[in-house]
Amino acid sequence: MSDLLSETLSGDFESLVFSSCMNQDQTSPLECIANKLEEGQHANLADTTAWFLIIASALVFFMQAGFAMLCAGSVRIKNVGNTMLKNLLDACGAALGFFTIGFAFAFGGQNDSTATTFIGTSNFFMQGVDDLSFWLFQFAFAATSATIVAGTLAERCQMAAYLCYSVILTGFVYPIVAHSIWSNNGFLSASNADPFLGVGMIDFAGGGVVHMTGGATAVFATMILGPRKGRFYDARGNPLPKPKPFPGHSIALQMLGTFILWFGWYGFNPGSALLLSTQHTGGVAAVAAVNTTLSAAGAGVTALFTNLLIEERTTGEAKFDLSTLMNGCLAGLVAITAGCAFLEPWAALIVGIVAGWLFLFTSHLLIRVRIDDAVDAIPVHLAGGSWGVLATGLLASPARMTAALGSAKHVGWFYSLANGSFDASLLGAQVCGIFFVLGWVFFLMFPFFVWLNYMGWFRADSLEELVGLDISYHGGAIGGNDEVKSEYIEAYNKRRGKQQRQPSAEIEMPYPDQYDPHNEAAMEAVQEPY
Repeated sequence: MSDLLSETLSGDFESLVFSSCMNQDQTSPLECIANKLEEGQHANLADTTAWFLIIASALVFFMQAGFAMLCAGSVRIKNVGNTMLKNLLDACGAALGFFTIGFAFAFGGQNDSTATTFIGTSNFFMQGVDDLSFWLFQFAFAATSATIVAGTLAERCQMAAYLCYSVILTGFVYPIVAHSIWSNNGFLSASNADPFLGVGMIDFAGGGVVHMTGGATAVFATMILGPRKGRFYDARGNPLPKPKPFPGHSIALQMLGTFILWFGWYGFNPGSALLLSTQHTGGVAAVAAVNTTLSAAGAGVTALFTNLLIEERTTGEAKFDLSTLMNGCLAGLVAITAGCAFLEPWAALIVGIVAGWLFLFTSHLLIRVRIDDAVDAIPVHLAGGSWGVLATGLLASPARMTAALGSAKHVGWFYSLANGSFDASLLGAQVCGIFFVLGWVFFLMFPFFVWLNYMGWFRADSLEELVGLDISYHGGAIGGNDEVKSEYIEAYNKRRGKQQRQPSAEIEMPYPDQYDPHNEAAMEAVQEPY
């Protein structure tokens, strides 16, 4: 018997297993060998999962480059350096904040107790964290949430204010949302021992947790911050008959950023399948990847041709708008994030089509109510994320839910109606999740932005805004200063009591005094192209 087993187990690991079991006083050597081989398989699976999770984390983190390129291309050239600095600071600040307290608040102690809690209370400074790949993956998500806000407030936000809200968002606001929806102890979590409404809120990859949180923060921030000078109002504060467009300086950078984000989304959505407890993560990841692709494509094409039709009907001239196509694709990617593993491909396409229409509607609505979003982040992330969470409650497939979660007791409401049931438990949980995210962000961030504005720390000085934040905050026009008129630079220098003696691009210019509304050059600058 021993010789037969020895010949069968010829590998190094198997030989060690055989020797270990044969040297012990075992009543059943075969049972011992089977148990140890199973333990080895579990260890190999854990190692493989960790490697794939690191790769997925890298893809999600690479989205930071996409956000940077998209934002850089969407702003005027005099603000490029400032915008890119803020994107990089997001990654640095998120890493430090998530290391110190963010991860602890979001997931601390989730495996130690089954009790429902509002906030994590352990694992500060990563003490006691065994699964470092999980930490890395969640950090990449937290950094994404903060970066969403940067584009909306571009060209007019002070550096100090940006650092303050970035730390607050990644260190406390976002972690509480993640804890409530993703932690085993969260009151809305589907993995809670006693899930809300018997099913909990389902957010597979962060349509609500990441994108709604960032989008809601952006809309409350820009409401307090106000629009860029000359966007909706003239120099004396009178509404313009027609909002003045501020096109970005590089459509090529915007396109590059869009493709990078789409590429990174394959780590965002399919990568989240690695966190499931099911053994069929490969199939779940494949469904998520296919749905991600279809939703993005459907939303982009829908937004492009719907906008084409609107332009043709209103102006008489058909126009294929590239920015609309890019943002439509991004809206579709956001919309499918919450339910990418739970929807059938045809449903993902429907989600994308509606996301394209919703993006157009929300983008025009913001302009109508004079809310200035420099990169259309609010229509993409807040509107798209909200629709995606809601759509999951309507269209979640029983087969896909069984494959991903191991249960299909409560499914999408349309499937329930088709089966003669009015069970809307999942839909109800999704709606409650939407209101929780919006309410939590409003409760904390709106008063915070009001306070920043009251202290004078939020908005950049008006003359700083006119000459560009690259000159105001970084000592020179990083991307060039051809679009900034010399009289504006002169007015900027005069406020400091300093005459211009050399080319403006070479002058180091610290912060000026408060903008004087009677300065003629600055007043004219608001009304002229710059």
